[in-house]
Amino acid sequence: MDAPIFRARGLTKVYRTGEVEVFALRGVDLDLAEGEMAVMLGPSGSGKSTLLNIMGGLDTATSGTLHFRDEELNGFSERQLTRYRRDHVGFVFQFYNLIPSLTAWENVALVTEIAANPMTPDEALEMVGLKDRMAHFPAQLSGGEQQRVAIARAIAKRPEVMLCDEPTGALDSKTGILVLEALSRINEELNTTMAIITHNAGIRQIAHRVFSFRDGRIAEASVNEERVKPAEVTW
Repeated sequence: MDAPIFRARGLTKVYRTGEVEVFALRGVDLDLAEGEMAVMLGPSGSGKSTLLNIMGGLDTATSGTLHFRDEELNGFSERQLTRYRRDHVGFVFQFYNLIPSLTAWENVALVTEIAANPMTPDEALEMVGLKDRMAHFPAQLSGGEQQRVAIARAIAKRPEVMLCDEPTGALDSKTGILVLEALSRINEELNTTMAIITHNAGIRQIAHRVFSFRDGRIAEASVNEERVKPAEVTW
């Protein structure tokens, strides 16, 4: 792992409805190193997804600072955030968000057409083990295969960062392990920084570090001294 790619200091997010204030984040301090795989654990409403959305430029903090390398994202305009998402960040969500009328190859190609230095769709799909399924439509693929197409779509533009929100949440253990293997390969071979939100505590076993969230704060951060391969994860 290298120098920090993300630096958050005192990051706060407040949602207001009339006179009611809801604190989603309460002064989060966080460093993520380049090439690090971080797992974020915690119950619903603990702030994990809010932090991920701010890191990905999908939302902005109420106060505090968040730097991506030497740039402070909190000062970005909407146009700058759009460029940041396009050029630097890949997203993977629990639900695959594939276009049903397009093949796996075509779903990935949508991203490669707008990226500055993309892989080919073939390269991206081969990285996630779907070389033989490129011509299939989403309805012809299993849930795990669809998620791996979504991962291929995310990596095809060669992002420096991948933000994954419950990437195995809709999958059984056998299929989930295939998805974790794809993510681990990308992290190791491309040195892609990864932040993975999950409710599955077993997934912490593949991380370099684990962050436990509670009430909008990082309650605990620990280095994983005994990382295992995805196939060895206790589901």
